[in-house]
Amino acid sequence: MTTATGPGQSEADRGDKGGVRTALAGLTTRGRSFLAAGIAAAICAYVLGQSDLLRVGLLLAVLPLVCAGVLYRTRYRVAGSRRLSPARVPAGSEARVHLRMDNVSRLPTGLLMLQDRVPYVLGPRPRFVLDRVEPGGRREVSYRVRSDLRGRYPLGPLQLRLTDPFGMCELTRSFSTHDTLTVIPRVESLPPVRFSGEAKGYGDGRQRSLALAGEDDVIPRGYRYGDDLRRVHWRSTARYGELMVRREEQPQRARCTVLLDTRGLAFHGAGPDSAFEWAVSGAASALVHMLERGFSVRLLTDTGSSVPGEGADGFAGASQESADAAGLMMDTLAVIDHSDGTGLSRAYDVLRGGNEGLLVAFLGDLDEEQAAVAAKMRQRSGGAVAFVLDSGGWGREPADGLVPPDRREERLRMLREAGWTVLGVPRGSSLTDLWRQADRERAGIGAAGEGAPA
Repeated sequence: MTTATGPGQSEADRGDKGGVRTALAGLTTRGRSFLAAGIAAAICAYVLGQSDLLRVGLLLAVLPLVCAGVLYRTRYRVAGSRRLSPARVPAGSEARVHLRMDNVSRLPTGLLMLQDRVPYVLGPRPRFVLDRVEPGGRREVSYRVRSDLRGRYPLGPLQLRLTDPFGMCELTRSFSTHDTLTVIPRVESLPPVRFSGEAKGYGDGRQRSLALAGEDDVIPRGYRYGDDLRRVHWRSTARYGELMVRREEQPQRARCTVLLDTRGLAFHGAGPDSAFEWAVSGAASALVHMLERGFSVRLLTDTGSSVPGEGADGFAGASQESADAAGLMMDTLAVIDHSDGTGLSRAYDVLRGGNEGLLVAFLGDLDEEQAAVAAKMRQRSGGAVAFVLDSGGWGREPADGLVPPDRREERLRMLREAGWTVLGVPRGSSLTDLWRQADRERAGIGAAGEGAPA
């Protein structure tokens, strides 16, 4: 919620120094017509010597000036606030914006016209007419916004338009604050499957590491306030001269890296139905699904940048940290765009640091060199699933992509031979169906491997 005070203390009002100029600039068409008619009548009365016509002309000319002066000198204070519900919404869904106006002065207001600035992508600019607000009173209105394009959209500043009872003058006052609506990619609900790379026997996607392998293999740590005294390791306490306790059995969550290819040369087309938007939505769906299954997840792009970051291991940690990391990854995907990179080598440099667990990749068009780099990524992961998009077939008029069909199949075969579970993604594909198909293909590969002679 953002709050500002106006119009008497709004930013625009504080900056108005030329009072007469500001008041005259606010004259409406009616006010200007009255002023022009009054001046014309006064000139005619002077020329013709008609004193009665002069009085009429003065009345017509003075009325809009008096209205403008009175309206400009109005100093009642109005506080405005805005609340988004929710502040983060998937593409294609609606969010509601709640506006509240509070009269914090001792005088009642006149007729108020309220207007909020919104980007054209979110719809038409909302306008409201508020009746007289009593001292200490409030008025609440709301409107809906919707966008099919992900991104971050500013809402505001809120504008308050004042008018006199005769409609001679209108003055606009702007509040200084604004809010931001974040439109994240669409997220599909994926079915639970078991890919290779996740541990078995301890829930879904979790594995257990034992800190106690025996009395001689124990790795103690310093005593912390609140530790159970029954965990005190007396041998280490005597050795180090301070109170030491045994480490508890620590549950460790399996890891998953979601790789998103953002190279501009790997995707053609733009808009909500483009191949790149499908890849972004697929990455978001995979991230949410893996976090719900208890994985430690990170988002990696072809540029080598990872989210939530390069902390201890670059992955989300405990449950609260996972929630924060999920929000950070969704915010990143909301504004992610094509990169200027030409290859996947930077992402490979990040992956080759150690065991990365499960790797889920959303890739665009691959040439032979980049297919070889992607094939090597499999060596550093417990399991690897790739969804490869032929962006050339995602246009409104399907055509051959950058890579001919025979060579495209050759690239997919290279990844399969390296141990990837690979699926081509034609236009209009459902990630849910491809997710199940990937699990069936992986299970088929695993069964074939178990049936092969040692």
